[in-house]
Amino acid sequence: TQYSFKEVFGTLVVQKELFDVVAKPLVEDLIRGKNGLLFTYGVTGSGKTHTMTGSPGDGGLLPRCLDMIFNSIGPFQAKRFVFKLDDKNGVDVQTEVDALLERQRRDALPVPKTPSGKRHMDPEFADMINVQDHCKVEDVDEDNVYSVFVSYIEIYNNYIYDLLEEAPFEPIKPKWNSCNTPVRNGDFIPPQSKMLREDQNHNMYVTGCTEVEVKSTEEAFEVFWRGQKKRRIANTQLNRESSRSHSVFIIKLAQAPLDADGDNVLQEKEQITLSQLSLVDLAGSERTNRTKAEGNRLREAGNINQSLMTLRTCIEVLRENQLYGTNKMVPYRDSKLTHLFKNYFDGEGKVRMIVCVNPKAEDYEESLQVMRFAEMTQEVEVARPVDRPLCGLTPGRRFRNQAFREELARKLELRGGPLGGETEEQSVAEMLLQNFPPLPSCELLDINDDQTLPKLIEALEQRHKMRQMLSEEFAKNVLAFKTMLQEFDSSVLSKEHYIQGKLSEKEKTIAGQRTELERLEKKIKTLEYKIEILEKTATIYEEDKRNLQQELESKSQKLQRQASDKRRLEARLQGMVAETTMKWEKECERRVAAKQLEMQNKLWVKDEKLKQLKAIVTEPKEKPERPSRERDREKAVQRSLSPPPVPNAPPVRLRHRRSRSAGERWVDHKPPSNVPTETVLQPHVPHAITVATASEKALAKCDKYMLTHQELASDGEIETKLIKGDVFKTRGGGQAVQFTDIETLKQESPTGRKRRSSPSHPDPLGEAPDSEWTDVETRCSVAVEMRAGSALGPGYQHHAQPK
Repeated sequence: TQYSFKEVFGTLVVQKELFDVVAKPLVEDLIRGKNGLLFTYGVTGSGKTHTMTGSPGDGGLLPRCLDMIFNSIGPFQAKRFVFKLDDKNGVDVQTEVDALLERQRRDALPVPKTPSGKRHMDPEFADMINVQDHCKVEDVDEDNVYSVFVSYIEIYNNYIYDLLEEAPFEPIKPKWNSCNTPVRNGDFIPPQSKMLREDQNHNMYVTGCTEVEVKSTEEAFEVFWRGQKKRRIANTQLNRESSRSHSVFIIKLAQAPLDADGDNVLQEKEQITLSQLSLVDLAGSERTNRTKAEGNRLREAGNINQSLMTLRTCIEVLRENQLYGTNKMVPYRDSKLTHLFKNYFDGEGKVRMIVCVNPKAEDYEESLQVMRFAEMTQEVEVARPVDRPLCGLTPGRRFRNQAFREELARKLELRGGPLGGETEEQSVAEMLLQNFPPLPSCELLDINDDQTLPKLIEALEQRHKMRQMLSEEFAKNVLAFKTMLQEFDSSVLSKEHYIQGKLSEKEKTIAGQRTELERLEKKIKTLEYKIEILEKTATIYEEDKRNLQQELESKSQKLQRQASDKRRLEARLQGMVAETTMKWEKECERRVAAKQLEMQNKLWVKDEKLKQLKAIVTEPKEKPERPSRERDREKAVQRSLSPPPVPNAPPVRLRHRRSRSAGERWVDHKPPSNVPTETVLQPHVPHAITVATASEKALAKCDKYMLTHQELASDGEIETKLIKGDVFKTRGGGQAVQFTDIETLKQESPTGRKRRSSPSHPDPLGEAPDSEWTDVETRCSVAVEMRAGSALGPGYQHHAQPK
């Protein structure tokens, strides 16, 4: 058996090669704002969890996806709580001040803090995330800020549970009745599960699910490992740690553009893009007769197989709708697994499936089923393009803002020192102003005082000199700053002219694109109108086709019934013709035999007369003595007397007539109303099935049929007819009988025969009436004839010679 797949990996393939082919395109689509879904599918023990998680020293698909995401968006991540997920599968954006207040409020709460990437990693999974490839997405939009949110759920017994919920996880508890005793083992109360909801964009999400914002690969994988410890596993005959539930690790990436200055996030909710990558580790399909599951394990296996069967049914219906253009309803709601990912199957993202196959001979049948289903899923294509919102801002504004800041700092350093030096200079000037020489006392108490005024003049001159020095320094600084501002204005003006030119070019390009877009929209509307007309025409044609097919089916059924009736009528007519032909043949044979017997009797009479005439002609002249009647009577008695009855004779044993077709299987139909004849000759068919009423079951086992029918003859005796026929099968699956022969068993009373019993006192004179004498013709008036043409055996009928 051969199956075709897009890519086949051998047993020695490394995790990096598998990631580059399968998961890397999904991560690139995630950063570009598109959704993705990755399945691992296979039988129990085929390596699905190993493919998804990996092993120490060789991380699987999940840690490699996380590492590629944070390697790509690391420099462009927003601060924590800038993006905030709501409870309706949406996302809001906050200012940095609100995000800071949110962080302070969260830090003040006495709840476990979100794991930090700077903490010491758990050695249990440290080797799994130590990926040295440093794979990243090229051409990441640097004008956006990003935040990553992760959640982890499992689908167990068709219920959804949050593996990151901080509430203590309780296993399934049994019911307790009023007597404080557990009910029978089969009844359980499942723990509180999460519900599925549909948001305003018709996307399915798990309400009330814990979503953690993470800032590094280590932090995200630590959250995953915390939920992995709560996942349900069990020991079965096929796998020591068999997953008993479907696990779904969801990575959400929120991104929004920066404002025109390139400093803060644009506070418009319509500009936020939320993409999602779901990594699903399906539980393995298994046969209970191999796993020897009982109790809870048996119920878990039944729910696992039911959800996988629903997934297969959804894929098959999608494939049929795509190939044949039908519009059958896809049964997403039959399982929580398919209901959760309904949007992916409707075309809201890219879907990839990894089929894990175990080369064990015991898993051959299950592996064939898995590969057959996986090959069929390749023919389903439901991807649709996703339109990202346009912000209308100039690209590259983040780096231009950084370059402007760096250039401004360099110019300030060249012209007047950095901002810190300016502050220091201002502090020195203030200190100088504060340290101006104090004015001496201005009171003149003596007219001959020649010291106070010179001191005051000297202090004022010093102050004037210091003020002039400061004024010159200030004028120099003002001139330098004015020159710097003029240079900056000229550079800004030149850049503005350049930007205006580029903007005009972009506007022309946008105008051309808008014209082209309007033309394409008109063309799309025209095509949609044509498609609608074609769909209506196709619907009419399909309706006509269905009506014609129904009419054709009804006419074909009618023709089949007519042909069946015709065959049945032909068989019936053939039976009637054969029966009539055989009847007339037997009647002709009987008449010929009767005519031959009559002619033989006439010929015998003529011969006797000729003998008598010859005797008269040849007798001597003397008259012979007439023999006495006594002698004739004695001779006659010796010739024709019936033997006397034997007293106390033993009863005659009934003899069975053997059929000529005794080697065949017969149905001997003897109605319960028949009267036993108790004759010596009786029909006997060995190995026959004797029934009182003919049934299809009995006819199916035999190839011959015989009906024993009795009726009252004209002379008052019972006449038995054996009606025989052949059994053959009909096209409809039934049994039919074609009658071929009739044998007649007739019983007659010997009261009309001419014979004489032995007299007890014979007449001594030898005289007796003629009626007491019996000749050969009279004694042989009753004969036994075998009728030709019988298939069962000789039929017997008594014929009386007409007088």
